[in-house]
Amino acid sequence: MTRTNASEPAGHPFWRDKTLDELSGEEWEALCDGCARCCLNKLEDWETGEIAWTNVACTLLDGESCRCRDYDNRAATVPDCVRLTPEEVRTLTWLPPTCAYRLVAEGRDLYWWHPLVSGSPDTVHEAGISVRGRTVPEDGMALEDYENHLVDWPLEEG
Repeated sequence: MTRTNASEPAGHPFWRDKTLDELSGEEWEALCDGCARCCLNKLEDWETGEIAWTNVACTLLDGESCRCRDYDNRAATVPDCVRLTPEEVRTLTWLPPTCAYRLVAEGRDLYWWHPLVSGSPDTVHEAGISVRGRTVPEDGMALEDYENHLVDWPLEEG
């Protein structure tokens, strides 16, 4: 089902007019806001399903640009890297509440700081939404030490 708003002129933003399934590859990639929260290790309570956020970054995450160092080949280095698809977006419980994929899936609009709205890739960092400068590398860290790196991120749902 395509969402439309009769009060908007033709050519309004694609994320308001299309579902995740209708996006082109280029539109899909553009929807990523560059926050990099999905590239952080998360801990899940096996009994409750509750997600605990850490600041422990994937080995491929560039903590300054908040982008993957080898996006096209990431699964070769990180076999458990989750490739987001419309189906995955609808079922993953750990996507941040600010994630553009999640927002579009829920029929909501993007935040003012999203690069597609602001016109600048820097606003996600300026707004304090991204993980820029706030991560530690997972390389060499024991899994049991992840609990020492629990964090709260802006606009995180409880």
